[in-house]
Amino acid sequence: MRRRPVRWQFSLARQFLVLQLGIVLLVVVAVAAVSVAEADATFRRERGATLRSSAENLAATDVIREGMRTPARYDSLAAGAESARSVSGASFVELTDAQGVLLTGPWRGRPAELGTSGGATGRAWLGVVQHDGRALVAHAPVLDPADGSVLGLVVAGETYPSWPELLASATADLLTYLLLGSALGVIGSTLLSRRIKRQTLGLEPVEIAGLVEHREAMLHGIKEGLIGLDASGRVTLVNDEARRLLGFSGDVTGMPLRSLGVPADLLDLLTAGSGEPDHVVVHDSRILVLNRMPVVVRGHAVGSVTTLRDRTELTSLERELDLSRNTTDTLRAQAHEFTNRLHTISGLVQLGHYDEAVNFIVMAGQTQNALHHDVQSRIADPALAALIIAKASVASEQHVELRIAEETTMPAPADDRLAADLVTVTGNLIDNAIDAAGSGGWVSVSVRDLGAEIAVTVADSGDGVAREHADKVFSSGFTTKTGAGHRGLGLALISRVCTVRGGDITVTGSAFTARLPVAGGRPS
Repeated sequence: MRRRPVRWQFSLARQFLVLQLGIVLLVVVAVAAVSVAEADATFRRERGATLRSSAENLAATDVIREGMRTPARYDSLAAGAESARSVSGASFVELTDAQGVLLTGPWRGRPAELGTSGGATGRAWLGVVQHDGRALVAHAPVLDPADGSVLGLVVAGETYPSWPELLASATADLLTYLLLGSALGVIGSTLLSRRIKRQTLGLEPVEIAGLVEHREAMLHGIKEGLIGLDASGRVTLVNDEARRLLGFSGDVTGMPLRSLGVPADLLDLLTAGSGEPDHVVVHDSRILVLNRMPVVVRGHAVGSVTTLRDRTELTSLERELDLSRNTTDTLRAQAHEFTNRLHTISGLVQLGHYDEAVNFIVMAGQTQNALHHDVQSRIADPALAALIIAKASVASEQHVELRIAEETTMPAPADDRLAADLVTVTGNLIDNAIDAAGSGGWVSVSVRDLGAEIAVTVADSGDGVAREHADKVFSSGFTTKTGAGHRGLGLALISRVCTVRGGDITVTGSAFTARLPVAGGRPS
Protein backbone atom coordinates (compact mmCIF):
# COMPACT_ATOMS: atom_id res chain seq x y z
CA MET A 1 0.00 0.00 0.00
CA ARG A 2 1.49 3.33 -1.05
CA ARG A 3 1.56 6.22 1.38
CA ARG A 4 0.15 9.49 0.19
CA PRO A 5 2.86 12.13 -0.34
CA VAL A 6 3.27 14.37 2.66
CA ARG A 7 5.21 17.24 1.08
CA TRP A 8 2.15 18.57 -0.76
CA GLN A 9 -0.01 18.66 2.37
CA PHE A 10 -0.43 21.62 4.72
CA SER A 11 1.02 21.01 8.15
CA LEU A 12 -1.32 20.77 11.11
CA ALA A 13 -0.36 24.28 12.28
CA ARG A 14 -1.10 25.75 8.85
CA GLN A 15 -4.42 23.97 8.63
CA PHE A 16 -5.45 25.37 12.00
CA LEU A 17 -4.22 28.85 11.00
CA VAL A 18 -6.21 28.79 7.75
CA LEU A 19 -9.27 27.60 9.66
CA GLN A 20 -8.92 30.30 12.30
CA LEU A 21 -8.36 33.03 9.71
CA GLY A 22 -11.40 31.81 7.80
CA ILE A 23 -13.49 32.03 10.95
CA VAL A 24 -12.10 35.52 11.67
CA LEU A 25 -12.92 36.61 8.12
CA LEU A 26 -16.48 35.35 8.46
CA VAL A 27 -16.83 37.23 11.75
CA VAL A 28 -15.46 40.41 10.19
CA VAL A 29 -17.86 40.13 7.24
CA ALA A 30 -20.76 39.62 9.63
CA VAL A 31 -19.64 42.60 11.72
CA ALA A 32 -19.31 44.71 8.57
CA ALA A 33 -22.83 43.79 7.48
CA VAL A 34 -24.20 44.66 10.91
CA SER A 35 -22.21 47.94 10.91
CA VAL A 36 -23.54 48.89 7.47
CA ALA A 37 -27.09 48.10 8.59
CA GLU A 38 -26.63 50.21 11.73
CA ALA A 39 -25.11 53.07 9.71
CA ASP A 40 -28.07 52.94 7.31
CA ALA A 41 -30.55 52.98 10.18
CA THR A 42 -28.68 55.85 11.85
CA PHE A 43 -28.65 57.83 8.60
CA ARG A 44 -32.39 57.38 8.07
CA ARG A 45 -33.19 58.19 11.68
CA GLU A 46 -31.01 61.27 12.13
CA ARG A 47 -31.10 62.78 8.66
CA GLY A 48 -34.73 61.87 8.19
CA ALA A 49 -35.74 63.84 11.25
CA THR A 50 -33.69 66.83 10.06
CA LEU A 51 -35.17 66.71 6.55
CA ARG A 52 -38.75 66.40 7.84
CA SER A 53 -38.27 69.27 10.26
CA SER A 54 -36.74 71.46 7.53
CA ALA A 55 -39.55 70.64 5.07
CA GLU A 56 -42.31 71.27 7.62
CA ASN A 57 -40.76 74.59 8.70
CA LEU A 58 -40.46 75.75 5.09
CA ALA A 59 -44.04 74.68 4.28
CA ALA A 60 -45.35 76.76 7.21
CA THR A 61 -43.76 80.05 6.08
CA ASP A 62 -46.01 82.78 4.61
CA VAL A 63 -43.57 83.46 1.78
CA ILE A 64 -43.98 79.92 0.47
CA ARG A 65 -47.77 79.99 0.86
CA GLU A 66 -48.07 83.33 -0.98
CA GLY A 67 -45.72 82.10 -3.67
CA MET A 68 -47.90 79.03 -4.20
CA ARG A 69 -50.97 81.26 -4.69
CA THR A 70 -49.19 83.67 -7.04
CA PRO A 71 -47.32 81.90 -9.85
CA ALA A 72 -45.54 85.13 -10.71
CA ARG A 73 -43.60 84.91 -7.47
CA TYR A 74 -41.80 81.66 -8.28
CA ASP A 75 -38.47 83.41 -7.77
CA SER A 76 -39.28 83.89 -4.11
CA LEU A 77 -40.06 80.15 -3.92
CA ALA A 78 -36.64 79.28 -5.31
CA ALA A 79 -34.93 81.62 -2.88
CA GLY A 80 -36.80 80.16 0.06
CA ALA A 81 -35.97 76.60 -1.03
CA GLU A 82 -32.28 77.38 -1.41
CA SER A 83 -32.20 79.07 2.00
CA ALA A 84 -33.78 76.01 3.63
CA ARG A 85 -31.33 73.71 1.83
CA SER A 86 -28.30 75.62 3.03
CA VAL A 87 -29.58 75.77 6.60
CA SER A 88 -30.54 72.05 6.83
CA GLY A 89 -27.54 70.77 4.90
CA ALA A 90 -29.83 68.79 2.58
CA SER A 91 -28.73 67.77 -0.90
CA PHE A 92 -31.76 69.46 -2.45
CA VAL A 93 -34.98 71.27 -1.46
CA GLU A 94 -37.69 71.58 -4.14
CA LEU A 95 -41.27 72.77 -4.32
CA THR A 96 -44.16 71.29 -6.31
CA ASP A 97 -47.72 72.33 -6.93
CA ALA A 98 -50.73 70.34 -5.79
CA GLN A 99 -50.40 68.00 -8.79
CA GLY A 100 -46.74 67.21 -8.02
CA VAL A 101 -45.22 69.31 -10.82
CA LEU A 102 -41.89 70.87 -9.87
CA LEU A 103 -41.96 74.65 -9.38
CA THR A 104 -38.23 75.04 -8.59
CA GLY A 105 -34.97 73.33 -9.41
CA PRO A 106 -33.31 72.32 -12.67
CA TRP A 107 -36.25 70.07 -13.62
CA ARG A 108 -38.87 72.76 -13.20
CA GLY A 109 -42.09 71.94 -14.99
CA ARG A 110 -41.58 68.17 -14.77
CA PRO A 111 -43.50 65.80 -12.49
CA ALA A 112 -41.57 65.07 -9.30
CA GLU A 113 -40.79 61.51 -8.19
CA LEU A 114 -43.09 61.22 -5.19
CA GLY A 115 -43.08 57.45 -4.63
CA THR A 116 -45.79 56.43 -2.15
CA SER A 117 -45.96 59.90 -0.61
CA GLY A 118 -49.21 60.97 1.01
CA GLY A 119 -48.31 64.69 0.87
CA ALA A 120 -51.03 65.43 -1.67
CA THR A 121 -53.60 64.37 0.92
CA GLY A 122 -52.20 66.78 3.51
CA ARG A 123 -49.89 64.37 5.43
CA ALA A 124 -46.13 64.52 5.82
CA TRP A 125 -44.07 61.60 4.46
CA LEU A 126 -40.51 60.26 4.75
CA GLY A 127 -39.06 57.65 2.41
CA VAL A 128 -36.54 56.63 -0.22
CA VAL A 129 -37.04 57.61 -3.89
CA GLN A 130 -34.95 57.87 -7.02
CA HIS A 131 -33.79 61.47 -7.40
CA ASP A 132 -30.68 61.54 -9.51
CA GLY A 133 -29.83 58.39 -7.65
CA ARG A 134 -31.11 56.90 -4.46
CA ALA A 135 -32.16 59.58 -1.98
CA LEU A 136 -33.85 59.95 1.42
CA VAL A 137 -36.72 62.40 0.94
CA ALA A 138 -39.14 64.18 3.32
CA HIS A 139 -42.44 65.62 1.99
CA ALA A 140 -44.38 68.34 3.82
CA PRO A 141 -47.68 69.72 2.41
CA VAL A 142 -48.14 73.49 1.99
CA LEU A 143 -51.69 74.21 3.26
CA ASP A 144 -53.93 77.22 2.43
CA PRO A 145 -54.72 79.01 5.72
CA ALA A 146 -58.13 79.95 4.46
CA ASP A 147 -59.64 76.56 3.64
CA GLY A 148 -56.82 74.10 4.51
CA SER A 149 -56.46 72.87 0.95
CA VAL A 150 -53.10 71.59 -0.31
CA LEU A 151 -51.33 74.24 -2.36
CA GLY A 152 -48.21 72.16 -3.02
CA LEU A 153 -45.39 70.17 -1.46
CA VAL A 154 -41.98 70.91 0.01
CA VAL A 155 -39.52 68.16 -1.00
CA ALA A 156 -36.35 68.07 1.11
CA GLY A 157 -33.93 65.27 0.32
CA GLU A 158 -30.40 64.02 0.77
CA THR A 159 -28.55 61.67 -1.53
CA TYR A 160 -28.13 58.25 0.05
CA PRO A 161 -24.49 57.42 0.92
CA SER A 162 -23.00 54.57 -1.08
CA TRP A 163 -22.04 51.19 0.45
CA PRO A 164 -18.35 52.13 0.66
CA GLU A 165 -19.31 55.36 2.44
CA LEU A 166 -21.50 53.47 4.93
CA LEU A 167 -18.72 50.91 5.39
CA ALA A 168 -16.15 53.71 5.91
CA SER A 169 -17.95 54.76 9.08
CA ALA A 170 -17.22 51.31 10.56
CA THR A 171 -13.66 51.00 9.20
CA ALA A 172 -11.96 51.62 12.50
CA ASP A 173 -13.96 48.95 14.29
CA LEU A 174 -13.46 46.49 11.45
CA LEU A 175 -9.71 46.98 11.45
CA THR A 176 -9.61 46.48 15.21
CA TYR A 177 -11.66 43.28 14.97
CA LEU A 178 -9.55 42.01 12.09
CA LEU A 179 -6.22 42.61 13.82
CA LEU A 180 -7.42 41.22 17.17
CA GLY A 181 -9.03 38.18 15.57
CA SER A 182 -5.97 37.48 13.41
CA ALA A 183 -3.63 37.71 16.38
CA LEU A 184 -5.82 35.42 18.50
CA GLY A 185 -6.17 33.01 15.59
CA VAL A 186 -2.42 32.74 15.02
CA ILE A 187 -1.67 32.29 18.73
CA GLY A 188 -4.51 29.80 19.26
CA SER A 189 -3.61 27.81 16.15
CA THR A 190 0.04 27.57 17.15
CA LEU A 191 -0.71 26.44 20.73
CA LEU A 192 -3.41 24.00 19.61
CA SER A 193 -1.23 22.48 16.89
CA ARG A 194 1.66 22.00 19.33
CA ARG A 195 -0.60 20.27 21.84
CA ILE A 196 -2.11 17.96 19.24
CA LYS A 197 1.30 17.13 17.74
CA ARG A 198 2.53 16.14 21.20
CA GLN A 199 -0.46 13.85 21.56
CA THR A 200 0.05 12.39 18.07
CA LEU A 201 3.82 11.90 18.56
CA GLY A 202 4.65 14.61 16.03
CA LEU A 203 2.70 12.99 13.18
CA GLU A 204 0.68 14.97 10.68
CA PRO A 205 -2.96 13.95 9.95
CA VAL A 206 -2.03 12.40 6.59
CA GLU A 207 0.65 10.31 8.30
CA ILE A 208 -1.80 9.21 11.00
CA ALA A 209 -4.27 8.20 8.29
CA GLY A 210 -1.54 6.23 6.55
CA LEU A 211 -0.64 4.43 9.79
CA VAL A 212 -4.28 3.53 10.37
CA GLU A 213 -4.55 2.13 6.84
CA HIS A 214 -1.37 0.09 7.35
CA ARG A 215 -2.60 -1.17 10.72
CA GLU A 216 -5.93 -2.29 9.29
CA ALA A 217 -4.23 -4.05 6.40
CA MET A 218 -1.77 -5.74 8.77
CA LEU A 219 -4.41 -6.82 11.32
CA HIS A 220 -6.66 -8.39 8.74
CA GLY A 221 -3.81 -9.82 6.70
CA ILE A 222 -1.99 -11.89 9.33
CA LYS A 223 -3.10 -15.47 9.86
CA GLU A 224 -2.86 -15.39 13.65
CA GLY A 225 -5.73 -14.04 15.70
CA LEU A 226 -5.11 -10.71 17.42
CA ILE A 227 -7.27 -9.09 20.10
CA GLY A 228 -6.52 -5.94 22.10
CA LEU A 229 -8.13 -4.89 25.38
CA ASP A 230 -7.98 -1.68 27.38
CA ALA A 231 -7.46 -1.48 31.13
CA SER A 232 -11.20 -1.99 31.81
CA GLY A 233 -11.47 -5.10 29.63
CA ARG A 234 -13.10 -3.49 26.58
CA VAL A 235 -12.14 -4.66 23.09
CA THR A 236 -10.01 -2.05 21.34
CA LEU A 237 -9.05 -4.06 18.26
CA VAL A 238 -9.79 -7.51 16.86
CA ASN A 239 -8.98 -8.98 13.47
CA ASP A 240 -10.95 -11.45 11.37
CA GLU A 241 -9.01 -14.52 12.54
CA ALA A 242 -9.62 -13.67 16.22
CA ARG A 243 -13.34 -13.26 15.50
CA ARG A 244 -13.38 -16.71 13.90
CA LEU A 245 -11.45 -18.42 16.70
CA LEU A 246 -13.43 -16.78 19.50
CA GLY A 247 -16.81 -17.05 17.77
CA PHE A 248 -17.52 -13.30 17.61
CA SER A 249 -20.07 -12.00 15.10
CA GLY A 250 -20.08 -8.44 13.80
CA ASP A 251 -18.02 -5.54 15.06
CA VAL A 252 -17.27 -5.97 18.78
CA THR A 253 -14.89 -3.01 19.12
CA GLY A 254 -15.67 -1.01 22.25
CA MET A 255 -17.71 -3.80 23.87
CA PRO A 256 -16.75 -5.37 27.23
CA LEU A 257 -15.20 -8.79 26.75
CA ARG A 258 -17.35 -10.19 29.57
CA SER A 259 -20.51 -9.44 27.57
CA LEU A 260 -19.40 -11.49 24.55
CA GLY A 261 -19.96 -14.94 26.07
CA VAL A 262 -16.29 -15.86 26.50
CA PRO A 263 -15.80 -18.80 28.94
CA ALA A 264 -14.43 -17.92 32.37
CA ASP A 265 -11.06 -19.67 31.95
CA LEU A 266 -10.42 -18.06 28.58
CA LEU A 267 -11.65 -14.70 29.91
CA ASP A 268 -9.10 -14.85 32.74
CA LEU A 269 -6.30 -15.65 30.31
CA LEU A 270 -7.21 -12.75 28.01
CA THR A 271 -7.63 -10.18 30.80
CA ALA A 272 -5.07 -11.28 33.40
CA GLY A 273 -2.79 -13.71 31.56
CA SER A 274 -1.10 -16.83 32.89
CA GLY A 275 2.46 -15.55 33.21
CA GLU A 276 3.79 -18.14 30.76
CA PRO A 277 4.27 -18.08 26.97
CA ASP A 278 2.39 -20.35 24.56
CA HIS A 279 -0.43 -21.14 26.97
CA VAL A 280 -2.68 -23.88 25.56
CA VAL A 281 -6.46 -23.70 26.06
CA VAL A 282 -9.37 -25.61 24.52
CA HIS A 283 -12.23 -23.46 23.20
CA ASP A 284 -15.15 -24.74 21.12
CA SER A 285 -13.33 -27.94 20.08
CA ARG A 286 -10.30 -25.90 19.08
CA ILE A 287 -6.87 -26.03 20.65
CA LEU A 288 -5.64 -22.44 20.94
CA VAL A 289 -2.19 -21.20 21.90
CA LEU A 290 -2.30 -17.79 23.61
CA ASN A 291 0.47 -15.25 24.09
CA ARG A 292 -0.53 -12.16 26.07
CA MET A 293 1.57 -9.01 26.20
CA PRO A 294 0.61 -6.04 28.44
CA VAL A 295 0.69 -2.57 26.85
CA VAL A 296 2.56 -0.07 29.06
CA VAL A 297 2.56 3.66 28.29
CA ARG A 298 4.70 5.98 30.45
CA GLY A 299 4.97 3.34 33.13
CA HIS A 300 1.22 2.66 33.35
CA ALA A 301 -0.56 -0.44 32.04
CA VAL A 302 -3.25 0.72 29.60
CA GLY A 303 -4.33 -2.67 28.28
CA SER A 304 -3.02 -5.79 26.60
CA VAL A 305 -2.59 -7.46 23.22
CA THR A 306 -3.05 -11.22 22.85
CA THR A 307 -2.21 -13.39 19.86
CA LEU A 308 -4.12 -16.61 19.25
CA ARG A 309 -2.87 -19.50 17.15
CA ASP A 310 -5.05 -22.40 16.08
CA ARG A 311 -3.13 -25.60 16.92
CA THR A 312 -6.04 -27.96 16.20
CA GLU A 313 -4.78 -29.19 12.84
CA LEU A 314 -1.18 -29.24 14.03
CA THR A 315 -2.15 -31.29 17.09
CA SER A 316 -3.98 -33.77 14.89
CA LEU A 317 -0.89 -34.08 12.73
CA GLU A 318 1.23 -34.57 15.87
CA ARG A 319 -1.07 -37.37 16.97
CA GLU A 320 -0.89 -39.06 13.57
CA LEU A 321 2.88 -38.65 13.53
CA ASP A 322 3.08 -40.05 17.05
CA LEU A 323 1.05 -43.09 16.01
CA SER A 324 3.30 -43.59 13.00
CA ARG A 325 6.38 -43.29 15.21
CA ASN A 326 4.96 -45.79 17.67
CA THR A 327 4.19 -48.22 14.86
CA THR A 328 7.71 -47.83 13.50
CA ASP A 329 9.26 -48.39 16.93
CA THR A 330 7.06 -51.43 17.43
CA LEU A 331 8.03 -52.96 14.11
CA ARG A 332 11.67 -52.25 14.80
CA ALA A 333 11.45 -53.87 18.24
CA GLN A 334 9.68 -56.91 16.87
CA ALA A 335 12.19 -57.19 14.04
CA HIS A 336 15.02 -56.96 16.57
CA GLU A 337 13.39 -59.58 18.80
CA PHE A 338 12.76 -61.95 15.92
CA THR A 339 16.31 -61.44 14.70
CA ASN A 340 17.68 -62.41 18.12
CA ARG A 341 15.49 -65.53 18.19
CA LEU A 342 16.52 -66.51 14.69
CA HIS A 343 20.18 -66.10 15.65
CA THR A 344 19.61 -68.30 18.71
CA ILE A 345 17.85 -70.99 16.68
CA SER A 346 20.55 -70.80 14.00
CA GLY A 347 23.28 -71.24 16.62
CA LEU A 348 21.59 -74.25 18.23
CA VAL A 349 21.17 -75.92 14.84
CA GLN A 350 24.78 -75.27 13.90
CA LEU A 351 25.89 -76.80 17.20
CA GLY A 352 23.72 -79.83 16.57
CA HIS A 353 21.44 -79.22 19.54
CA TYR A 354 18.32 -79.96 17.60
CA ASP A 355 16.16 -80.83 20.59
CA GLU A 356 17.10 -77.60 22.36
CA ALA A 357 16.28 -75.65 19.18
CA VAL A 358 12.83 -77.24 19.00
CA ASN A 359 12.21 -76.58 22.69
CA PHE A 360 13.27 -72.91 22.27
CA ILE A 361 10.88 -72.46 19.35
CA VAL A 362 7.99 -74.02 21.26
CA MET A 363 8.71 -71.96 24.39
CA ALA A 364 8.93 -68.69 22.45
CA GLY A 365 5.68 -69.40 20.68
CA GLN A 366 3.92 -70.30 23.92
CA THR A 367 5.14 -67.07 25.62
CA GLN A 368 3.96 -64.94 22.70
CA ASN A 369 0.67 -66.80 22.45
CA ALA A 370 0.09 -66.42 26.21
CA LEU A 371 0.59 -62.67 25.97
CA HIS A 372 -1.71 -62.39 22.97
CA HIS A 373 -4.36 -64.52 24.65
CA ASP A 374 -4.14 -62.57 27.92
CA VAL A 375 -4.51 -59.21 26.19
CA GLN A 376 -7.27 -60.26 23.79
CA SER A 377 -9.28 -61.96 26.54
CA ARG A 378 -9.36 -58.73 28.54
CA ILE A 379 -9.49 -56.07 25.80
CA ALA A 380 -12.06 -56.53 23.02
CA ASP A 381 -10.97 -53.46 21.07
CA PRO A 382 -8.59 -54.77 18.36
CA ALA A 383 -6.71 -51.47 17.98
CA LEU A 384 -6.02 -51.08 21.69
CA ALA A 385 -5.12 -54.75 22.08
CA ALA A 386 -2.70 -54.57 19.17
CA LEU A 387 -1.15 -51.42 20.65
CA ILE A 388 -0.50 -53.06 24.03
CA ILE A 389 0.98 -56.18 22.40
CA ALA A 390 3.25 -54.00 20.27
CA LYS A 391 4.30 -51.96 23.31
CA ALA A 392 5.17 -55.22 25.08
CA SER A 393 7.74 -55.90 22.36
CA VAL A 394 9.17 -52.36 22.76
CA ALA A 395 9.38 -52.84 26.52
CA SER A 396 11.02 -56.23 26.15
CA GLU A 397 13.67 -54.73 23.89
CA GLN A 398 14.48 -52.17 26.59
CA HIS A 399 14.46 -54.88 29.30
CA VAL A 400 11.28 -53.58 30.87
CA GLU A 401 8.49 -55.93 31.97
CA LEU A 402 5.03 -54.91 30.75
CA ARG A 403 2.23 -56.18 33.01
CA ILE A 404 -1.50 -56.30 32.39
CA ALA A 405 -3.41 -55.56 35.62
CA GLU A 406 -5.88 -58.15 36.82
CA GLU A 407 -8.79 -55.66 36.84
CA THR A 408 -8.31 -54.86 33.16
CA THR A 409 -11.53 -55.38 31.19
CA MET A 410 -12.51 -53.43 28.11
CA PRO A 411 -15.35 -54.24 25.67
CA ALA A 412 -15.23 -52.99 22.11
CA PRO A 413 -16.26 -49.28 22.10
CA ALA A 414 -19.14 -48.31 19.84
CA ASP A 415 -17.57 -44.89 19.19
CA ASP A 416 -14.67 -44.93 16.73
CA ARG A 417 -13.49 -41.58 18.08
CA LEU A 418 -13.34 -43.02 21.60
CA ALA A 419 -11.27 -45.97 20.28
CA ALA A 420 -8.81 -43.55 18.62
CA ASP A 421 -8.57 -41.43 21.79
CA LEU A 422 -7.90 -44.56 23.90
CA VAL A 423 -5.06 -45.57 21.58
CA THR A 424 -3.54 -42.07 21.80
CA VAL A 425 -3.80 -41.82 25.60
CA THR A 426 -2.66 -45.38 26.36
CA GLY A 427 0.21 -45.32 23.87
CA ASN A 428 1.65 -42.06 25.21
CA LEU A 429 1.31 -43.13 28.84
CA ILE A 430 3.07 -46.49 28.17
CA ASP A 431 5.91 -44.74 26.29
CA ASN A 432 6.46 -42.33 29.19
CA ALA A 433 6.31 -45.21 31.71
CA ILE A 434 8.88 -47.30 29.78
CA ASP A 435 11.26 -44.32 29.74
CA ALA A 436 10.69 -43.72 33.46
CA ALA A 437 11.07 -47.38 34.52
CA GLY A 438 14.43 -47.89 32.80
CA SER A 439 16.24 -51.17 32.24
CA GLY A 440 15.14 -53.85 34.71
CA GLY A 441 11.95 -52.02 35.71
CA TRP A 442 8.31 -52.78 35.13
CA VAL A 443 5.20 -51.05 33.74
CA SER A 444 1.62 -51.91 34.76
CA VAL A 445 -1.33 -51.15 32.47
CA SER A 446 -4.97 -51.11 33.57
CA VAL A 447 -7.93 -50.36 31.32
CA ARG A 448 -11.34 -50.48 33.02
CA ASP A 449 -14.85 -49.94 31.70
CA LEU A 450 -16.74 -48.04 34.44
CA GLY A 451 -19.95 -47.69 32.46
CA ALA A 452 -20.10 -43.94 31.90
CA GLU A 453 -16.36 -43.64 31.34
CA ILE A 454 -13.19 -45.57 30.55
CA ALA A 455 -10.37 -45.33 33.12
CA VAL A 456 -6.80 -45.94 31.91
CA THR A 457 -4.14 -46.29 34.63
CA VAL A 458 -0.46 -46.72 33.81
CA ALA A 459 2.09 -47.08 36.63
CA ASP A 460 5.80 -47.82 36.56
CA SER A 461 8.67 -48.63 38.89
CA GLY A 462 10.30 -45.26 38.39
CA ASP A 463 10.62 -42.39 40.86
CA GLY A 464 7.29 -40.82 39.85
CA VAL A 465 6.33 -37.15 39.62
CA ALA A 466 7.20 -34.82 42.50
CA ARG A 467 4.23 -33.31 44.28
CA GLU A 468 5.17 -29.75 43.33
CA HIS A 469 5.14 -30.73 39.65
CA ALA A 470 1.81 -32.61 39.72
CA ASP A 471 -0.13 -29.66 38.24
CA LYS A 472 2.56 -28.61 35.76
CA VAL A 473 3.35 -31.88 33.97
CA PHE A 474 0.24 -31.53 31.79
CA SER A 475 1.19 -28.05 30.54
CA SER A 476 2.51 -27.72 27.02
CA GLY A 477 6.31 -27.41 27.03
CA PHE A 478 6.87 -28.59 30.62
CA THR A 479 9.13 -31.60 31.03
CA THR A 480 11.37 -33.07 33.71
CA LYS A 481 13.44 -34.98 31.15
CA THR A 482 16.75 -33.80 29.80
CA GLY A 483 17.84 -33.76 26.19
CA ALA A 484 16.98 -31.84 23.07
CA GLY A 485 14.40 -34.37 21.91
CA HIS A 486 12.03 -33.86 24.83
CA ARG A 487 9.59 -31.01 24.23
CA GLY A 488 6.97 -31.72 26.93
CA LEU A 489 4.11 -32.37 24.49
CA GLY A 490 3.13 -35.98 25.31
CA LEU A 491 1.26 -35.38 28.57
CA ALA A 492 -0.09 -32.06 27.28
CA LEU A 493 -1.52 -33.93 24.28
CA ILE A 494 -3.11 -36.54 26.57
CA SER A 495 -4.57 -33.79 28.76
CA ARG A 496 -6.07 -32.02 25.73
CA VAL A 497 -7.61 -35.27 24.44
CA CYS A 498 -9.19 -35.96 27.83
CA THR A 499 -10.39 -32.37 28.25
CA VAL A 500 -11.98 -32.25 24.81
CA ARG A 501 -14.00 -35.37 25.63
CA GLY A 502 -15.02 -33.86 28.97
CA GLY A 503 -12.71 -36.03 31.07
CA ASP A 504 -9.47 -35.45 32.94
CA ILE A 505 -6.10 -36.93 33.85
CA THR A 506 -4.39 -37.03 37.25
CA VAL A 507 -1.08 -38.28 38.61
CA THR A 508 -0.13 -39.74 41.99
CA GLY A 509 3.51 -40.61 42.24
CA SER A 510 4.26 -42.77 39.20
CA ALA A 511 0.62 -43.70 38.50
CA PHE A 512 -1.23 -41.75 35.80
CA THR A 513 -5.02 -42.15 35.55
CA ALA A 514 -6.94 -40.84 32.54
CA ARG A 515 -10.74 -40.79 32.49
CA LEU A 516 -12.54 -40.55 29.14
CA PRO A 517 -16.38 -40.32 29.10
CA VAL A 518 -18.02 -42.87 26.80
CA ALA A 519 -20.75 -40.55 25.46
CA GLY A 520 -21.25 -36.79 25.20
CA GLY A 521 -17.69 -36.00 24.27
CA ARG A 522 -16.98 -33.43 21.58
CA PRO A 523 -14.95 -34.34 18.49
CA SER A 524 -11.29 -34.00 19.45
